Amino acid sequence: MPSLATAYARLLPLLALIQRHPRLLALFGFVSGLASFILVKRQAELAQVLALVMLLSWLWLILENILRERIARWFGIELPTPLLRYATQMIHQESLFFVLPFFFITTTWNSGQALFSGLLAGAALVSIIDPLYNRWLAPRRWLFLIYHSLTLFALLLTALPIILKLTTLQSYRLALVAAALLSFPSLFGIIRVQRWWRGLLLLGLSLALATGGWLARVWVPPATLWLNEVALSTRFDPRSRAPGTRLQQLDVELLRAQGLFAYTAINAPRGLDERIYHVWRHDGREVERIALDIHGGREQGYRAWTHKQNFPADPVGRWQVQVVTEAGQLIGVLRFRVLASPAAPARTVSAEAEAEAETLPQPKNQ
Repeated sequence: MPSLATAYARLLPLLALIQRHPRLLALFGFVSGLASFILVKRQAELAQVLALVMLLSWLWLILENILRERIARWFGIELPTPLLRYATQMIHQESLFFVLPFFFITTTWNSGQALFSGLLAGAALVSIIDPLYNRWLAPRRWLFLIYHSLTLFALLLTALPIILKLTTLQSYRLALVAAALLSFPSLFGIIRVQRWWRGLLLLGLSLALATGGWLARVWVPPATLWLNEVALSTRFDPRSRAPGTRLQQLDVELLRAQGLFAYTAINAPRGLDERIYHVWRHDGREVERIALDIHGGREQGYRAWTHKQNFPADPVGRWQVQVVTEAGQLIGVLRFRVLASPAAPARTVSAEAEAEAETLPQPKNQ
């Protein structure tokens, strides 16, 4: 008993110091997230440790009320409410800034994914501005519930593939279920279940939260999958697994004569086996979808390619090759244009310019 009280007394100055410099926690979260991102890319096991530490911090949030009561009963120490609120804010800060490097790198910014990543950035900003967090967000329990669930959801999407080697589809489902279950006790505090229909409303809101998250999955970036290299070319060397001259546009005659290779190198955590799809679209309409199994762990990315030769009767127009996960999350997009005039020369693009664009390929693997 005295030892815990002494430890608690010694902890107070540290908490006071952190409270005077709250942005240090946000900085720690961001640096640890950036470190994990680099370590995942370099296949280091330390990335698993950092992700696991972030997940374990959420045990406090889930068991907060139980632990508070037990500590008061067993040791006679009443944890002050402001301290508990600050601990919650601290975990939100660390979690949000931890996941930001992953989502910022994997976001396709000219798609709906920009809304989700922008929302995470806004949530991270709110977590370090005390007036917004304590006076505007915390008193509105319904809004705080959304904020709380969003933070856990994003953290699980990032941590589960690293720690448990779950696919993005498995991670998405588990993260969604966890966020919905977390919302249930919070909703219970908002909606007093005095009549049977309010109980149904409570259950319905939790299910609506999970359903909405599932329908919005195409707007959520796959946090641990990103493209290292992409190319569209009429030639490919299977021995070196390297594409030929990179193209942005070509004419119908060249397309029909040689077809088109779509190549990408996809980075994934070591030990992760993932099925992705290469979706070819012509003027916005899906033409073909090809499954491709990839394996994580290669620093330069898992190299895979598709050679498409079967094109529509009139292939002229704008084309996209989208790389998507089994859950429908977009990894990247490659764009090219087919011209009607055979006189128009194929236009090349440098590797640097191609990498700045976006991504996609198809099935032959490394």
